[in-house]
Amino acid sequence: MKQFTILTFLFLAIMLKADAQYNLTLFSEDGDKFWAVINGVKQNPDPQTNVKVEGLNATMYKGKIIFENNNYPDLEKTFGFNEPGEYTYNIKKNNKGELVIRIISVVPIVQNAPPAPNQYIVVYGSPAPQQTTVVTTPVGGTVQQTTTTTTTTGNPNDNVNMNVGMNLGGVDVGMNINVNDNMGGTTQSTSTTTHSTTTTTTGGGVVYTQPSPTTIIYVPGYSGPIGCPMPMAPGDFESAKSSIASKSFESTKLEIAKQIIGSNCIVAEQVKQVMQLFDFESSKLEFAKFAYGHTYDKGNYFKVNDAFEFESSVSDLNAYISGH
Repeated sequence: MKQFTILTFLFLAIMLKADAQYNLTLFSEDGDKFWAVINGVKQNPDPQTNVKVEGLNATMYKGKIIFENNNYPDLEKTFGFNEPGEYTYNIKKNNKGELVIRIISVVPIVQNAPPAPNQYIVVYGSPAPQQTTVVTTPVGGTVQQTTTTTTTTGNPNDNVNMNVGMNLGGVDVGMNINVNDNMGGTTQSTSTTTHSTTTTTTGGGVVYTQPSPTTIIYVPGYSGPIGCPMPMAPGDFESAKSSIASKSFESTKLEIAKQIIGSNCIVAEQVKQVMQLFDFESSKLEFAKFAYGHTYDKGNYFKVNDAFEFESSVSDLNAYISGH
């Protein structure tokens, strides 16, 4: 009976691990286009600045980044996954000016989430889904996004064989698992998803528009470097501002602001709005330095200078950004 319990537990653990799903996002902080290669297979046919690979089910993959700019060396990285989720990596230059790949976040997978701006999405090991997205954007109203995805998957007579052997407390345990999936052909699934987001005229300039399929523009007219994948929704940002403004002490305001922004992405105009909640110049400067690493439109960061009272603060911030 004890051996049967161990075998049952082992079987369930193996099956749960086999069903685990991982998504991998790679994006260039400076907007350099690249090809993403996973286990020797090129994922994007054309160079992109932001590539998301969905449907990974192993816990480790060998990756390579090949830049469109031939002056940049190829980067190799082993991607390991501990828990199911969205793993996001940033391709950037370190303090020595060397290109590196650094992980910046691991979050749960959100089904039917809207795509990040200018992001190329591919399902690993299967044809890329054909996706059509239509977004209407009444400013101060509701953003309606309808996404229709058609994916062809499956392979006739799929066979999965798994052999497991181990020793548990002196007991040799062996298991052979065979799964035969005779579908007689491919399967095709089509899903339509609608997303609604409320925007306001004080939301820091975050406007969801869609000039072409699968592309969402968060800051109209902006085409500079991107510092993080997706800014906060306007409603969430307004709630965050209210939470910060409700605190009586300056130190508490600063602490809460860092806590909120540290786990989110915002735009430069929103950084300025948060800075205007502080009374002291030192708090504004400290927050501006902290928020730079969590700002989507880094090329617009000059806008935060309007929140300062002294020119010395502007110079201090510029020196910080130059050495960041």
